Parts: sequence; C-alpha cells; structure tokens
Amino acid sequence: MDDVSRSPVVPLAEEALLGLLLPFWQLVIGAVVLVVVLLSLARLARRGRSRMGTALLVTAAAIVGLTVLGVLFQD
Repeated sequence: MDDVSRSPVVPLAEEALLGLLLPFWQLVIGAVVLVVVLLSLARLARRGRSRMGTALLVTAAAIVGLTVLGVLFQD
C-alpha cells in the first residue's frame, strides 16, 4: 500500500547502452567544436593583429566561465 516510497527502477540494459554511447557523443561534439574553432581562427587571422588581442581576451573569459560552470554543476 505504500507506493509513494518506491523508487523508479531503471533497466540495467538501458544504463549500459547509455554508458557505451556517451563517449561516442562526447567525441562527436569535441570534433565539431574543434572544426568550428579552427575555422574561426583562420578567419580571425585574416582580419589582422588588432582583433587578435580582443579575441584572445574573449576566448580566455569564455574558457574561465565554462570551467567555473563545470565545477559548479559537477555531480
């Protein structure tokens, strides 16, 4: 009669499948990010030195921000 206290049961096969797919999706996302970064760096290099300093500062701020968010939301 005490149905409220039961926790949801996740099938073991589902967890195993997600465990196998997770590294693959991380690899795909990493590859896409790498391609975008390389393309944007090439475009930025064509624009000249004046924009490179600003771009480096913005990139550094983004890296620090993402790192802080990753640490805050870490399991």
